[in-house]
Amino acid sequence: MQKTAAAENAESAGKLTLWTENAESAKQLTAYVETVTKEGSPNFIPVGNRIAVFDLDGTLCSETNPIYSDHSLLLQRVLEDPEYKDKATDTEKEVAVQILQWIQDGKYPSTMDIDHGKAVASSFSGMTIREFLDYVRNYRNQPAPGYSGMTRGESFYRPMMEVLEYLEANGFTSYIVSGTDRLIVRGLVEDNDLIHIPAERVIGSDETLVARGQEEKDGLHYVYTDSDDLILGGEFTVKNLKMNKVAVIAQEIGKQPVSSFGNSTGDSSMAEYTITKNPYKSLAFMLCCDDTEREYGNVEKADKMRALCEEFHWIPVSMKDDWKTIYGEGVTKTPDKGFEVIEDEIKRYK
Repeated sequence: MQKTAAAENAESAGKLTLWTENAESAKQLTAYVETVTKEGSPNFIPVGNRIAVFDLDGTLCSETNPIYSDHSLLLQRVLEDPEYKDKATDTEKEVAVQILQWIQDGKYPSTMDIDHGKAVASSFSGMTIREFLDYVRNYRNQPAPGYSGMTRGESFYRPMMEVLEYLEANGFTSYIVSGTDRLIVRGLVEDNDLIHIPAERVIGSDETLVARGQEEKDGLHYVYTDSDDLILGGEFTVKNLKMNKVAVIAQEIGKQPVSSFGNSTGDSSMAEYTITKNPYKSLAFMLCCDDTEREYGNVEKADKMRALCEEFHWIPVSMKDDWKTIYGEGVTKTPDKGFEVIEDEIKRYK
């Protein structure tokens, strides 16, 4: 009897077909899942405690076309959006210039995490959540800079999408825990055929949300009315990186994860929290951006991550050696990084 499409999809969800046969990271993941899902195994984990947490940029999707998605979005809002660029504040423009400079020289400003968060919050202030999500969805439909045959919203790593499906097929609940703004992440994944993470399982950096008629009143002294809308309040509240990821996991998930997937030192605390003093068998994986043919990899950065993996007992994932594909068929890397950085454009805002 011929298999139905549904049966074939269910069967493929239980396999990592996009990983190479010699990928040690895939072998460790599948061996782990087999032992923690087997009834009677000393490592068995009840379904309700099978929690997996994933970073976004550089772990589930590209962070090198040519920079993080939320930084690219801010550049578009402040420098290109015809409805906003003339309204952008001097501070927002200064942050945009810092981003352009970062693209050019590769040096990430020490104050960027907070400055960028504040600029995102202020530049989209007054939008309803729906308006903001739609803005992000329009952004994700643009061609992905630095690649042909792919939009921004399609720049998810296919082998990692397979991991999400594989874990779900084995009773795991997966969360995105990102340094990117929570609502931006929701806009990137909402109704996206490549990734199926619901809004309630997206955790990220945050800005205030207020009622449209609330103005300067504290939420304790204002009652939402039938003529109100919930809008972005314009104030940045938290950058969800490093130790902040651990705190927000405890607050919003309420359970210690048993598997963690990241790609940078910003995910170190999340990885250590996952594998430290855990009542269940747990693993932490770190992606190494070592592919310079199919992706804009950085071998030096990848080698540093491998060294950290050895030191902290994380499992390294080689994008170059462990993956048969990165973005799927028909996607190729173009010679440039997708942004034409012009000195005059930088000087214009200094």
